[in-house]
Amino acid sequence: MREVRYENDAFGPVAIPADRYWGAQTQRALEVFGNHGERFAPGLIHAFGWQKVAAARANWRLGALSESIAQAIEDAAGQVAAGAFDEHFPLTVWQTGSGTQTNMNANEVIANLANQALGGKLGGKQPVHPNDHVNRSQSSNDSFPTVMHVAAALQLRDHLRPALIALRDALADKAQGWQKVLKIGRTHLMDAVPMTQGQAFDAFSRQIGHGIARIDGCLPRLRLLPQGGTAVGTGLNAPEGFDQAFCEELSALTGEPFVPNPSKFEGMGTHDALVEVSGALNVLAVSLSKIGNDIRLLGSGPRCGLAELLLPDDGLTSSIMPGKRNPTLAEVLVQAAMQVMGNHTTVTLAGASSAFELNVAKPVLIHNVLQSIGVLAHCVGIFTEKLIKGLELNHPQLAHNVENALLMATVLNPVLGYDQVAQITRKAAAEGLSPKAAAVALGFVTAQEYERLVQPERMVGPQASD
Repeated sequence: MREVRYENDAFGPVAIPADRYWGAQTQRALEVFGNHGERFAPGLIHAFGWQKVAAARANWRLGALSESIAQAIEDAAGQVAAGAFDEHFPLTVWQTGSGTQTNMNANEVIANLANQALGGKLGGKQPVHPNDHVNRSQSSNDSFPTVMHVAAALQLRDHLRPALIALRDALADKAQGWQKVLKIGRTHLMDAVPMTQGQAFDAFSRQIGHGIARIDGCLPRLRLLPQGGTAVGTGLNAPEGFDQAFCEELSALTGEPFVPNPSKFEGMGTHDALVEVSGALNVLAVSLSKIGNDIRLLGSGPRCGLAELLLPDDGLTSSIMPGKRNPTLAEVLVQAAMQVMGNHTTVTLAGASSAFELNVAKPVLIHNVLQSIGVLAHCVGIFTEKLIKGLELNHPQLAHNVENALLMATVLNPVLGYDQVAQITRKAAAEGLSPKAAAVALGFVTAQEYERLVQPERMVGPQASD
């Protein structure tokens, strides 16, 4: 039988696994909410570590904690921030809408670590108390939304933005290398007029660039923190200047320029900034879905599809068709985009649940935002490295398509007029001719005139006058 220790809180004794650093309130929460498999992303727990370090430093600067207590809290919280105690945060996402239980979990783990370092025992609450010291000048109502902002900002900076920059640049490299390679454009899924592969991949690259810009546009509001508002936004029980001191310390710790929200009421009662971030991720998901679907369709084949792109072999195949190759990484990306779109619906509903001075859907809101960031960072990364960088062109197929495209004759509109060109395309389609052969057969132009007028490489931009 597992060894336990007993701690007392306002409701009496609680049995806690002897080797766990959480305390009575976390244990009670486990018993109330259950040990469901969906826990917060590690990034949120690590952000709690940074938040408690910054709070301890600010409290010491303002005389609210002694130097020895503040230092013990900082050392312990630093270990949480480094990820050394992730397994001691067992609570499910599905808890109180303010995130109170996870804040208490952090307070208890950090207090126990600090006390152990100072010669105390687990659960003793001496000399460091989880509420009186680790949670000094704070409440869950301002700490949890602060951590939400910090976790999102750091995950965007450290994981998603680098992945997006790598994808944008890889697409731009393909665009540059393929800027003179002709292909047939498609509208309504049907053949259209010529363009270049470079133009297609430049469009992809620009989509990702705009996505990065949208994320960057959210950051000033994400860096506004409500810490110091305590229970409802008035700042009760926080010393004057705590919000500023806290943001200064947190910025020094993380390298991110966090600043106090001038309206703690706005920062605690609403989460519009995080809904905005999710919106930017949703647009990005739309872009990625378009890119992933285009690439898997253009790579379809190898003999009975479009087959314009040659996708790198990932070594995976069918369970029944030996040697069959599928666009697995493009499908991964598209599925990730679907997840983000669904998450955004949840985030929108959670953001709209704010009432009076507190939003009470904080856990599910940040859970979905962080999942979106994480799944995009991972899937964009493998899509870039294992598909885009190894992507090649099927030059014979591209040349065949250009040579036989019916709507190449569109360039003759200014010379022959729309109706005569329509006769060319109709005859070519009906009789299986090239547009050149159809035009010559109709007597509209000679073969030499057609070759002079219809030059695909000159059709991929605005036409200069001869």
